[in-house]
Parts: sequence; structure tokens; C-alpha cells
Amino acid sequence: MEGKLYVCATPIGNLEDITFRVVRTLEEADLIAAEDTRHSIKLLNHFSIKTPMTSYHEYNKVDKAHYLVEKMKEGQQIALITDAGTPGISDPGEELVRQCLEAGIPVTSLPGPAACITALTMSGLPTRRFAFEAFLPSDKKEREQVLSELKKETRTIVLYEAPHRLLRTLEELSDLLGDRRLSVCRELTKKYETVLCTTISGALSYFKAEEPKGEFVLVLDGKKAEELIKEKEKEWKEIPLEEHMERYLSQGLDRKEAMRQVARDRGVSRRSVYQEWMGK
Repeated sequence: MEGKLYVCATPIGNLEDITFRVVRTLEEADLIAAEDTRHSIKLLNHFSIKTPMTSYHEYNKVDKAHYLVEKMKEGQQIALITDAGTPGISDPGEELVRQCLEAGIPVTSLPGPAACITALTMSGLPTRRFAFEAFLPSDKKEREQVLSELKKETRTIVLYEAPHRLLRTLEELSDLLGDRRLSVCRELTKKYETVLCTTISGALSYFKAEEPKGEFVLVLDGKKAEELIKEKEKEWKEIPLEEHMERYLSQGLDRKEAMRQVARDRGVSRRSVYQEWMGK
């Protein structure tokens, strides 16, 4: 029998959110690879699932993935679960999936809860396009780089944050992005689930007065496209027209096309570019 990997989404809080298909798969699998077996045993006990577990987490993900791939080559059916939500989303499960696909082992994903999607759909912010960043890096340089990229992001932004770091992150977002609309989602699907629809400054004021508790998902409004266009136009206008033209001419564009590109960059008419260029 051919082995297979089943990526199983499990509840992020409310146990009733598990699907019938996931329960059946966990019962029928030969082995369950769990991020934290001590945590997952509570889930298995609740549904009277007796399938054996093995630990698969961030610190053993490469070597343990090799081991699990070999088990699947022998024909075992393995179910992958994380502490909460969908494996592979801000989670070491992506390594096991990658190794399975490289080894030619079939992989299927059983859909279900994901904190980022749950928060996004109840945030009141645009959902058509979004950027998921999970937890910001702890390394200072990496963190600054990601925040710098987010400054120009026009899509809705979804972040995860722990309670003890929430204020620091809100202050960084305020300093870099200014005051934007923000929905702060806490303890999703659990008894004390709350959604605070506010702004970055409003959230800062609130959590300076109220101690942050629980796990947080921050859903942040992206930069308005028109603001980004104006900023880019301003940057271009700081460059002398002659230098701006030369950039495109050096790329092999003819004078007419170069003027068209320069006019578009600077937000002005091609005629004004022509007049200034010819009068240089």
C-alpha cells in the first residue's frame, strides 16, 4: 500500500470546529506527527482517538521529516497536526510537505481552521488581497527589513503577536506606518474572543490601560495606492530631469518612449517633459 501524508487542520480554540473528515483521518492513520504531543493528546482524548503520536517540531523538523518520509515509503499513512490551526502556516509542517513531494509521496490537505483567515474575515478590512506575515522576526535587522517592506504594502496586512510583545509591536507600527485602521483579534473561537476595531493609536491607548492577555492576530489596513503613487512621484521629482531621462535612454529606449516613461513616473504631461528636456 502506498504511503501518504495528510495535512490536518485542527481547532484553534473551540473543539467543535474540527471536521468529521479530520477525525476519521486521525483515527485511521498509522501515525500522527504532532508539534507538541503533550498538547495534542488532549485533542485526541476528547475524540477518543487512540492512534500513536510522534513529535515533529521546529527543532527536529529536518531529521524527523527524513524519518517520516521513510515510514511513508514503507506504506504508512501519516497525519500531520500542529498545536492549533493548519500545519504549514507559520509552522514547521512546510518542511515535511516539501520532503514528501521531493520523494514522490502524495500529500493531501484537509481544510479547516486558520487563525489568519478567521481574523481577516471578521476584521471589517478589505479581504480581496492580503499579505500574511505571521510573527515579525525577533532579529533586529530582519525585523527592520520586514517593517520597511510593510510600509509600502497596499494589501491588508495580517500579523500574529504574543501578549508580552504586543505594545512594542504597536509602537513600531505607529512610528513607521503612521495611524491606520487596525482590528485586534484575541483568543479566536474561545470563550473570551474579542475583536477591537480601532486604529493603531487607539489600540496603543487601550492596551496601555488594559494588560494584553491571550494570543493576538493584528489585521492592519494597507497603504492607500494613491498615497504610494504620490510618494513615488515625489521621489522621482527629486531627481534632475536630465538624469531621469538618461536612466531610460541608457536602457535602450528611444527618446519618445523615454519621455513617456519619465512623464508617467513624475505624474506630469509628456509635453512638459519635452519642453524642459529640449530647453536644458
